[in-house]
Amino acid sequence: MNTDLSIINLVITASPLVQGVMLLLLLASIFSWTVIISKWRLLKKAQKTASEFEKTFWAASDLSELYAKVIKNNRRVGENGLETIFVSGFRDFVRLRKDQELSPTIIIEGTQRSMRVALNREVDALETHLPFLATVGSTSPYLGLFGTVWGIMNSFRALGTAKQATLSMVAPGIAEALIATAIGLFAAIPAVVAYNRYVTDVDRITNQYDAFFEEFLNILQRQAHK
Repeated sequence: MNTDLSIINLVITASPLVQGVMLLLLLASIFSWTVIISKWRLLKKAQKTASEFEKTFWAASDLSELYAKVIKNNRRVGENGLETIFVSGFRDFVRLRKDQELSPTIIIEGTQRSMRVALNREVDALETHLPFLATVGSTSPYLGLFGTVWGIMNSFRALGTAKQATLSMVAPGIAEALIATAIGLFAAIPAVVAYNRYVTDVDRITNQYDAFFEEFLNILQRQAHK
């Protein structure tokens, strides 16, 4: 029996099922790291743009001028976050207010629905792929454990047919089986840590969006009754 216990050799000589588990876990790890990096950039940008737009919004003296400025800028870079909520709400507010037959209550209700749709879309974008991280974090250890159990079963099965049982005969099989558990943990731990961190970040940004939503809606209500 081959007693080379190098990691590469143990992976190569593992049973097809254990190799399949290792490959699946490795792919899960690669995809989760891709999500982790892209989501970190997205949330960082969302936090930055939200804070910057809030400062711009409260410093503005005329909402019409701010709306025109945001529309002009977003033709180049695109809307995101609070800008999307603001543009959606103010655009519908102006459109509905032009109808002289609509009461202020109906105008505000229509504006609120439009802003709520925009807010939900922004939150959905922030939450995209987070369930994948949760799935990787919760299932990878069990997949690794399955590969380990299967590998150990094969080792003891081979040991049962041997005339003389020695530790050197089962050591390679047990070692290659334990690698599956190690890969499972390698895939799971970063995914769990990132998921918990990003869920907190999304909640914080969502609260910031909700606060702006309510404050902006109060401003539009006062203008609707003028």
